[in-house]
Amino acid sequence: MIWILVCLPLGAWADDRLVRLYAPVELIETGVMRHILPRFTLKTQVRVELVASPDQADMAWGTDGVALFQHGEMIWQMALQDAPHAGTARFADWLSGEVGQRTILGFAPEGTPLFLAPAKVAEAEIKIEYDGDPKAGFTSAKTKCGRCHAVDDGGRMNDIGSTPSFFVLRVFENWEDRILSFYVLRPHRPFTQIKGVTEPFAINAPPAIKPIEMTLDELDDVVAYVATLEAAELGAPLVHQ
Repeated sequence: MIWILVCLPLGAWADDRLVRLYAPVELIETGVMRHILPRFTLKTQVRVELVASPDQADMAWGTDGVALFQHGEMIWQMALQDAPHAGTARFADWLSGEVGQRTILGFAPEGTPLFLAPAKVAEAEIKIEYDGDPKAGFTSAKTKCGRCHAVDDGGRMNDIGSTPSFFVLRVFENWEDRILSFYVLRPHRPFTQIKGVTEPFAINAPPAIKPIEMTLDELDDVVAYVATLEAAELGAPLVHQ
Protein backbone atom coordinates (compact mmCIF):
# COMPACT_ATOMS: atom_id res chain seq x y z
CA MET A 1 0.00 0.00 0.00
CA ILE A 2 2.84 2.39 0.84
CA TRP A 3 4.55 1.49 -2.46
CA ILE A 4 1.42 2.42 -4.45
CA LEU A 5 1.15 5.80 -2.79
CA VAL A 6 4.73 6.57 -3.75
CA CYS A 7 4.45 5.35 -7.34
CA LEU A 8 1.36 7.28 -8.39
CA PRO A 9 2.92 10.73 -8.14
CA LEU A 10 6.03 9.46 -9.96
CA GLY A 11 3.84 8.16 -12.78
CA ALA A 12 2.04 11.45 -13.08
CA TRP A 13 5.40 13.26 -13.09
CA ALA A 14 6.63 10.97 -15.90
CA ASP A 15 3.57 11.71 -18.06
CA ASP A 16 4.13 15.44 -17.70
CA ARG A 17 7.66 14.94 -19.01
CA LEU A 18 6.55 13.27 -22.24
CA VAL A 19 4.69 15.02 -25.08
CA ARG A 20 3.31 12.88 -27.88
CA LEU A 21 3.43 14.93 -31.08
CA TYR A 22 1.86 14.18 -34.45
CA ALA A 23 3.28 15.89 -37.53
CA PRO A 24 2.65 15.08 -41.21
CA VAL A 25 5.37 13.17 -43.03
CA GLU A 26 6.20 16.02 -45.40
CA LEU A 27 7.02 18.25 -42.45
CA ILE A 28 9.12 15.61 -40.70
CA GLU A 29 11.09 15.04 -43.90
CA THR A 30 12.31 18.65 -43.85
CA GLY A 31 14.42 17.76 -40.81
CA VAL A 32 12.90 20.49 -38.64
CA MET A 33 12.00 18.04 -35.88
CA ARG A 34 15.62 16.96 -35.45
CA HIS A 35 16.46 20.65 -35.21
CA ILE A 36 13.94 21.87 -32.64
CA LEU A 37 12.97 18.92 -30.45
CA PRO A 38 16.41 18.27 -28.87
CA ARG A 39 16.74 21.99 -28.13
CA PHE A 40 13.40 22.05 -26.33
CA THR A 41 14.24 18.90 -24.34
CA LEU A 42 17.68 20.22 -23.38
CA LYS A 43 16.06 23.43 -22.10
CA THR A 44 13.11 21.91 -20.23
CA GLN A 45 13.84 18.20 -19.64
CA VAL A 46 10.49 17.48 -21.35
CA ARG A 47 10.83 14.82 -24.07
CA VAL A 48 8.82 14.98 -27.30
CA GLU A 49 7.94 11.73 -29.05
CA LEU A 50 6.57 11.60 -32.60
CA VAL A 51 3.47 9.41 -33.04
CA ALA A 52 1.83 8.09 -36.18
CA SER A 53 -1.71 9.40 -35.68
CA PRO A 54 -3.38 12.55 -34.32
CA ASP A 55 -5.56 10.26 -32.19
CA GLN A 56 -2.48 9.19 -30.24
CA ALA A 57 -1.12 12.71 -29.82
CA ASP A 58 -1.14 15.31 -27.08
CA MET A 59 -0.41 17.89 -29.79
CA ALA A 60 -0.97 17.71 -33.55
CA TRP A 61 0.52 19.90 -36.26
CA GLY A 62 -1.61 20.51 -39.31
CA THR A 63 -4.09 23.01 -40.70
CA ASP A 64 -6.09 23.67 -37.52
CA GLY A 65 -5.27 25.51 -34.33
CA VAL A 66 -2.71 28.20 -33.53
CA ALA A 67 -0.45 29.33 -36.38
CA LEU A 68 3.24 28.48 -35.78
CA PHE A 69 5.12 29.10 -39.02
CA GLN A 70 4.72 29.29 -42.78
CA HIS A 71 6.28 27.08 -45.45
CA GLY A 72 5.51 28.37 -48.91
CA GLU A 73 1.76 28.88 -49.05
CA MET A 74 1.18 26.48 -46.17
CA ILE A 75 0.71 27.80 -42.64
CA TRP A 76 1.43 25.06 -40.12
CA GLN A 77 -0.64 25.18 -36.96
CA MET A 78 -0.74 23.33 -33.65
CA ALA A 79 -3.81 21.91 -31.96
CA LEU A 80 -3.89 20.49 -28.43
CA GLN A 81 -6.04 17.87 -26.79
CA ASP A 82 -8.54 19.13 -24.26
CA ALA A 83 -6.97 19.78 -20.84
CA PRO A 84 -3.34 19.32 -21.92
CA HIS A 85 -0.91 18.21 -19.22
CA ALA A 86 1.84 20.51 -17.96
CA GLY A 87 4.48 19.24 -20.39
CA THR A 88 2.27 19.79 -23.42
CA ALA A 89 1.31 23.25 -22.24
CA ARG A 90 4.97 24.10 -21.74
CA PHE A 91 5.84 22.87 -25.25
CA ALA A 92 3.01 24.94 -26.73
CA ASP A 93 4.20 28.05 -24.89
CA TRP A 94 7.76 27.46 -26.05
CA LEU A 95 6.76 26.97 -29.70
CA SER A 96 4.71 30.16 -29.82
CA GLY A 97 7.15 32.16 -27.68
CA GLU A 98 10.24 34.12 -28.67
CA VAL A 99 12.78 31.32 -28.14
CA GLY A 100 10.75 28.65 -29.92
CA GLN A 101 9.94 30.91 -32.85
CA ARG A 102 13.58 31.91 -33.18
CA THR A 103 14.56 28.24 -33.17
CA ILE A 104 12.03 27.30 -35.85
CA LEU A 105 12.74 30.28 -38.09
CA GLY A 106 16.48 29.70 -37.68
CA PHE A 107 16.25 26.25 -39.31
CA ALA A 108 18.25 26.67 -42.52
CA PRO A 109 19.45 23.23 -43.74
CA GLU A 110 21.00 24.68 -46.93
CA GLY A 111 21.93 28.10 -45.62
CA THR A 112 18.54 29.68 -46.31
CA PRO A 113 15.78 29.66 -43.67
CA LEU A 114 13.11 27.17 -44.68
CA PHE A 115 10.26 28.68 -42.69
CA LEU A 116 8.80 32.13 -42.17
CA ALA A 117 6.73 33.65 -39.41
CA PRO A 118 3.05 33.03 -40.13
CA ALA A 119 1.58 35.78 -42.25
CA LYS A 120 -0.87 37.83 -40.27
CA VAL A 121 -4.37 37.39 -41.57
CA ALA A 122 -5.96 40.78 -42.09
CA GLU A 123 -9.00 41.13 -39.90
CA ALA A 124 -12.14 41.42 -41.96
CA GLU A 125 -13.72 44.79 -41.55
CA ILE A 126 -16.93 44.33 -39.64
CA LYS A 127 -19.69 46.48 -40.99
CA ILE A 128 -22.62 46.86 -38.66
CA GLU A 129 -25.94 47.59 -40.29
CA TYR A 130 -28.79 49.20 -38.37
CA ASP A 131 -32.45 48.50 -38.95
CA GLY A 132 -33.56 52.07 -38.34
CA ASP A 133 -33.91 55.01 -40.73
CA PRO A 134 -31.20 57.64 -40.10
CA LYS A 135 -33.29 60.46 -41.57
CA ALA A 136 -36.27 59.63 -39.37
CA GLY A 137 -33.84 59.21 -36.49
CA PHE A 138 -32.52 62.73 -36.97
CA THR A 139 -36.06 64.10 -36.84
CA SER A 140 -36.85 62.17 -33.65
CA ALA A 141 -33.56 63.14 -32.06
CA LYS A 142 -34.03 66.80 -32.96
CA THR A 143 -37.58 67.05 -31.63
CA LYS A 144 -37.34 64.73 -28.62
CA CYS A 145 -33.70 64.88 -27.52
CA GLY A 146 -32.56 68.21 -28.86
CA ARG A 147 -33.95 70.28 -26.00
CA CYS A 148 -31.19 68.91 -23.75
CA HIS A 149 -28.59 67.35 -26.06
CA ALA A 150 -26.76 68.65 -29.11
CA VAL A 151 -27.81 66.17 -31.75
CA ASP A 152 -26.19 67.93 -34.71
CA ASP A 153 -23.70 70.70 -35.35
CA GLY A 154 -26.41 73.33 -35.22
CA GLY A 155 -27.45 72.32 -31.72
CA ARG A 156 -24.06 72.59 -30.08
CA MET A 157 -24.75 76.11 -28.81
CA ASN A 158 -28.24 75.34 -27.48
CA ASP A 159 -27.77 72.19 -25.46
CA ILE A 160 -27.61 71.98 -21.68
CA GLY A 161 -23.96 72.17 -20.70
CA SER A 162 -24.14 69.26 -18.28
CA THR A 163 -25.53 66.83 -20.85
CA PRO A 164 -23.27 65.10 -23.39
CA SER A 165 -23.78 65.80 -27.06
CA PHE A 166 -24.52 62.91 -29.38
CA PHE A 167 -20.99 63.39 -30.72
CA VAL A 168 -19.58 62.73 -27.25
CA LEU A 169 -21.87 59.73 -26.73
CA ARG A 170 -20.45 58.36 -29.97
CA VAL A 171 -17.03 58.12 -28.27
CA PHE A 172 -18.17 55.34 -25.93
CA GLU A 173 -17.78 51.75 -27.15
CA ASN A 174 -21.24 50.93 -25.78
CA TRP A 175 -22.96 53.99 -27.20
CA GLU A 176 -25.70 51.87 -28.79
CA ASP A 177 -26.56 50.35 -25.42
CA ARG A 178 -26.62 53.78 -23.79
CA ILE A 179 -29.14 55.06 -26.32
CA LEU A 180 -31.29 51.93 -26.46
CA SER A 181 -31.62 51.90 -22.66
CA PHE A 182 -31.66 55.66 -22.05
CA TYR A 183 -35.23 55.59 -20.75
CA VAL A 184 -34.22 53.61 -17.64
CA LEU A 185 -31.16 55.74 -16.94
CA ARG A 186 -31.03 58.90 -14.90
CA PRO A 187 -32.37 61.49 -15.41
CA HIS A 188 -34.70 60.23 -18.18
CA ARG A 189 -36.81 57.67 -16.36
CA PRO A 190 -39.19 60.04 -14.52
CA PHE A 191 -40.25 61.81 -17.74
CA THR A 192 -39.88 59.22 -20.52
CA GLN A 193 -42.43 56.82 -21.96
CA ILE A 194 -41.59 54.09 -24.49
CA LYS A 195 -44.77 52.72 -25.98
CA GLY A 196 -45.40 49.10 -25.00
CA VAL A 197 -42.35 49.01 -22.72
CA THR A 198 -42.54 51.44 -19.81
CA GLU A 199 -45.31 51.63 -17.24
CA PRO A 200 -47.57 54.72 -17.32
CA PHE A 201 -46.60 57.51 -14.99
CA ALA A 202 -48.01 57.10 -11.51
CA ILE A 203 -50.96 59.41 -10.81
CA ASN A 204 -49.24 60.74 -7.72
CA ALA A 205 -45.89 61.24 -9.50
CA PRO A 206 -46.45 63.09 -12.78
CA PRO A 207 -43.40 64.17 -14.77
CA ALA A 208 -41.95 67.50 -13.70
CA ILE A 209 -41.26 68.49 -17.31
CA LYS A 210 -42.90 67.82 -20.64
CA PRO A 211 -42.58 64.05 -21.13
CA ILE A 212 -40.70 62.36 -23.95
CA GLU A 213 -42.83 59.78 -25.75
CA MET A 214 -41.21 57.39 -28.22
CA THR A 215 -41.74 54.03 -29.85
CA LEU A 216 -39.13 51.31 -30.17
CA ASP A 217 -39.02 51.95 -33.92
CA GLU A 218 -38.20 55.59 -33.27
CA LEU A 219 -35.46 54.49 -30.89
CA ASP A 220 -33.99 52.25 -33.60
CA ASP A 221 -34.10 55.23 -35.97
CA VAL A 222 -32.17 57.38 -33.47
CA VAL A 223 -29.48 54.70 -33.14
CA ALA A 224 -29.19 54.53 -36.94
CA TYR A 225 -28.79 58.30 -37.05
CA VAL A 226 -26.15 58.44 -34.30
CA ALA A 227 -24.21 55.74 -36.17
CA THR A 228 -23.68 58.26 -38.98
CA LEU A 229 -22.01 60.81 -36.67
CA GLU A 230 -18.29 61.23 -36.16
CA ALA A 231 -17.17 60.73 -32.57
CA ALA A 232 -16.04 63.90 -30.82
CA GLU A 233 -12.31 64.59 -30.55
CA LEU A 234 -11.79 64.78 -26.80
CA GLY A 235 -8.01 65.17 -26.85
CA ALA A 236 -5.69 63.75 -24.22
CA PRO A 237 -7.13 62.35 -20.98
CA LEU A 238 -7.38 64.73 -18.04
CA VAL A 239 -4.43 64.67 -15.68
CA HIS A 240 -5.29 65.15 -12.01
CA GLN A 241 -2.66 66.75 -9.81
